[in-house]
Amino acid sequence: MKKLISALTVGALSLAATGCSSASGTQSADSFPENGKSIELVVAFSPGGPVDTAARLIQPVLEKELGTNVEVVNKPGAGGQIGYTAIANAKPDGYTIGSVGSPSIVVIPLDESRGAAFSREDLQPLARQVVDPLVIAVQPDSPYSTLKDLLEASKAKPGEINATTTGQMGGEHFAIAQINESTGAAFSPVHFSEGASQASTAFLGKHVGVLVGNVSEVVDLTKQGKAKVLGIMDSKRSDILPEVPTFSEQGYEVISATARGYAAPAGLPDAVAKKLEDAMQAAIENEEVIEKMDNLGLTTSFQNSQEYGEFWAKQEEDYKAVLPLVQAK
Repeated sequence: MKKLISALTVGALSLAATGCSSASGTQSADSFPENGKSIELVVAFSPGGPVDTAARLIQPVLEKELGTNVEVVNKPGAGGQIGYTAIANAKPDGYTIGSVGSPSIVVIPLDESRGAAFSREDLQPLARQVVDPLVIAVQPDSPYSTLKDLLEASKAKPGEINATTTGQMGGEHFAIAQINESTGAAFSPVHFSEGASQASTAFLGKHVGVLVGNVSEVVDLTKQGKAKVLGIMDSKRSDILPEVPTFSEQGYEVISATARGYAAPAGLPDAVAKKLEDAMQAAIENEEVIEKMDNLGLTTSFQNSQEYGEFWAKQEEDYKAVLPLVQAK
């Protein structure tokens, strides 16, 4: 099981074919979008977090490429499930698209207890934007100076040290389960289903002792002296947090990251899908967008619709194997 968990690194996932290609259609690219008709970009988490920030950075470029208004609409709740459901169940005409992130978008349909009203086949990948490694952080005045100090304290007090997640079966939840499984620690996850901003607020208010989040979520907190990052769950150090050692440098083989991109309801006409995909690529690879993303600790890692669909399918296979670690925990 540990080997399976360790394999859940974004960079190590191989590509395998999926059935996520767009459906045939007769609508032409010239007729989409209609004059004056806006496109809704659904974000399944609250404003202020990395998912919302990335969507708002590409929004103006999408508007320029598509020649119409693109409205970012936040639909938070249930660890992304509310927003994902809205995307999957929308009319497949190109006027509703959305931000999606793994593992949540992958595992929610896999867990029968979630009662998801959509499956992976109901969503059509458009593009991947970013891969964002996870970190573990404590309060600046915390007695824990190193990752080892924190892990040993958790072992000594099983279940007493709480750690944040952005919802049941989100990336942080899997990371905590991975840490517990691999190191013998016993952190208790506390779920904040509206997203990273809610989790960070709880951490800053000292309601939760440990913050498990993405690099992008802790950069500003670290610069402001509001968090002390003890380790990064990646194969190499972050260019944004170069002083923070990886878990593996400290003797713990834990690798975990969140991948984020964009999707639409399955069944888009081919011409519409192609126009959206091209606009997404132009927005994600825009030099100003990349620079702003880098400044936020969000490293661009573009994949086109086919590559992202294959990546998504392989993640589904891998997460099926470790899903029991986070179910009902």
